[in-house]
Amino acid sequence: MKRLAALAVLLMAGTTAAAAPPPEPQGYRGEPYRAPVPATLTGATVLDLAGLEEWRARGAVLIDVMPQVRKPENLPEGTLWRQPSHYTIPGAVWLPDTGYEALPPPDEAAFFAALDRLAEGDKAAPLVFFCKADCWMSWNAAKRAVLGGYTRVGWFPEGTDAWLAEGEDLVPATPP
Repeated sequence: MKRLAALAVLLMAGTTAAAAPPPEPQGYRGEPYRAPVPATLTGATVLDLAGLEEWRARGAVLIDVMPQVRKPENLPEGTLWRQPSHYTIPGAVWLPDTGYEALPPPDEAAFFAALDRLAEGDKAAPLVFFCKADCWMSWNAAKRAVLGGYTRVGWFPEGTDAWLAEGEDLVPATPP
């Protein structure tokens, strides 16, 4: 059924050429974060689903950088707030709020401390960053890791959307 839907989308597109992906920016990308992403990330390996599976099989740490939904500050008194659940690829570590264009110095320090812990101090340990398809947050986080000296950085730009499209399940995530 999924393949029929994909075929229908392709047929509806006709001969219209897909828009070229945007070029890599010099720095990090800000709002809007949900927008077409580049096809490349200098210093990192861009992974499709098969590539993600290869890296996973070799022990790569998967890092989900989707932001955490926070309690709105302007809720009326007495309003009940229930933290929404976040779901991720099985085995992934959730480092929420680490893919923004600018991170305050304490947050950036915490990001690198988490990477150091996950990589066990080895800057050559394989790390794969993702969020959702067309999400600049994973691009930003992967670029931040590359610029931080990590040498085996993978970027899975299709993220959890591609995972779900393959019929795979997501699991509840807990921020560190």
